[in-house]
Amino acid sequence: MTVELFGLLQSDLARLLAQTGWVARFVLLTLLAFSVFSWAIIFHKYFLFRRVRRATQRFLDTFRNSSKLPEPRALAASLGASPLLSVYAAATEELQSQLRGNPHGGKVRSPEAVEVAMQLASAQEVGKLERWMSFLATTGSVTPFIGLLGTVWGVMDAFMGLGEAGATTLRAVAPGIAEALVATAAGLFAAIPAVIAYNHFLHQIREFATRMDNFGLEFLVRTEKSAS
Repeated sequence: MTVELFGLLQSDLARLLAQTGWVARFVLLTLLAFSVFSWAIIFHKYFLFRRVRRATQRFLDTFRNSSKLPEPRALAASLGASPLLSVYAAATEELQSQLRGNPHGGKVRSPEAVEVAMQLASAQEVGKLERWMSFLATTGSVTPFIGLLGTVWGVMDAFMGLGEAGATTLRAVAPGIAEALVATAAGLFAAIPAVIAYNHFLHQIREFATRMDNFGLEFLVRTEKSAS
């Protein structure tokens, strides 16, 4: 029963698409392109955040269980890419440069410089995580209006054809309106997943930004304890 219903819906949809005009087809092709690219970004972001989350947890476990500050390159080779690892690498580089330039040794001259280095690295990592997020936002906000444009144009064509034919029955205008509403449905089909994914990934990006800020404080506290 379900297979027969799906086949019936598919045949009706194919018939509606075959009867659409060039404007409606252009609108549908545009919405299809938005949908394909947004789904590609969604899958890419999903696997990226899952990989980054695992690498971040491994990095935190290694950092907290180490008595000394681990080497960033060794951590990158063994743990994989993590935003916290980039922040840690920037902090250790600034820290080592201060210790090398300090003739007395063992004392951090400017903890503020280390903090600034971590903040700059954190901002850079957040920018990497936000890559292509603007396309999801654009898809979620623009595609419903593109679909609405196709609907309005299709309704105009339906009523113009109704006036030329001289018929006034619902049977005469219903196919044209049904064809026009396909554009609205396609716009919503492209917009809804993009909006859901955008909000979900935005929450994860904010979570990573908070974890980088917290790690920066943890690193500074550990550095001050080791130097004292």
